[in-house]
Amino acid sequence: MVNKCMGLINLNKKGEPNISKLNYGRPIASTPIAGRYRVIDFTLSNMVNSGITNIGIYAKEKYRSLTDHIGSGKDWDLSRKKGGLSIFSPEDTEVQNKYPYRKGDIYNILCNIGYIEKSEEEYILISPSYMICNMDYSEAIKYHIRSKNDITMIYKQVDNANEDFDGNLTLVLDNNKVVNIGSNLGVFSKANIWMETYIMKREDFIKTIYMLSNTGEYLYLEDYISENVNNLRVGAYEHNGYLKCIKTTKSYFEMSKDLLNIDVAKELLYSDRRILTKEKNESPTIYSDKANIENSFIATGCVIEGNVKNSIIFRKVRIKEGANIENCVVMQNCTIDKDAYLQNVIFDKNINIGEGKELRGDENYPIVIEKDISI
Repeated sequence: MVNKCMGLINLNKKGEPNISKLNYGRPIASTPIAGRYRVIDFTLSNMVNSGITNIGIYAKEKYRSLTDHIGSGKDWDLSRKKGGLSIFSPEDTEVQNKYPYRKGDIYNILCNIGYIEKSEEEYILISPSYMICNMDYSEAIKYHIRSKNDITMIYKQVDNANEDFDGNLTLVLDNNKVVNIGSNLGVFSKANIWMETYIMKREDFIKTIYMLSNTGEYLYLEDYISENVNNLRVGAYEHNGYLKCIKTTKSYFEMSKDLLNIDVAKELLYSDRRILTKEKNESPTIYSDKANIENSFIATGCVIEGNVKNSIIFRKVRIKEGANIENCVVMQNCTIDKDAYLQNVIFDKNINIGEGKELRGDENYPIVIEKDISI
């Protein structure tokens, strides 16, 4: 059943979020997360684990780090003669000459719509990269086929909408039928948050792209769906597991702390549906006699001589004797010198902080240090 469906990961979303200095040179999709992964690994793995083996990634800009991470797709078993993984740039001279002033995901997809037209699957599942969950899409695809919907939207009912998912679209439902789509203004605690993931017939999707590009009435597919929900048969499928939308520094930091909860970590990273990523074989982490670790995730290839509490430490990090790391995210190839103190800090890659230096951020507004600098 799932082989009837292809996947499209759409990186050109309306109001594409930006995580401060972490996204100066990379899209959110390739932002390091959870000690050894990238944000896109979750959506990509969900598709692969659901039996989807023909996947296209529609990039927007700054995608060099994305292609470096994903490569041929072999780490996801997507290096195939038929189907497999394709990454598309947004440039297309013919489309840009015809629609020189139109931006948005409709025209981004139009630039490489030939890939979708040549595919053989009957259905297509479209998803962003920044909705973090571990989900079996195959059940949603089966529901879509049974229900004969034009569109099936995947959502999660949350009880913290007034604290989280600010600005995300919400669904008003009537017996799994979507009757209205609005924006989460943070007024109510309970809401049906649309995960920006939906399923359509592939041929219907292609016709919709051509129709919308010719009329020019919409730039983004979600606007078309939202305003025409009563003219289409739009159904809903509920996701019951963990969900986090990574669109701000705060949400990135919160998700990192969530992973230190054993139940969340088990669901996301240690279930039967593995989250796959680019393999990097490193030696085991070395802990000195003076190292003290509490409630933290530490990747391979590190040398830990200091104190680490409630933190996520990526590969090949050196924490020297007397250093104290608390409530931090430290990405790969960083060095924390003797007696340095970090609290509520996010370090990008290749950062060195000198002996005795101190950085303290707020729990809700951590300090973010961009990569390749010394302090």
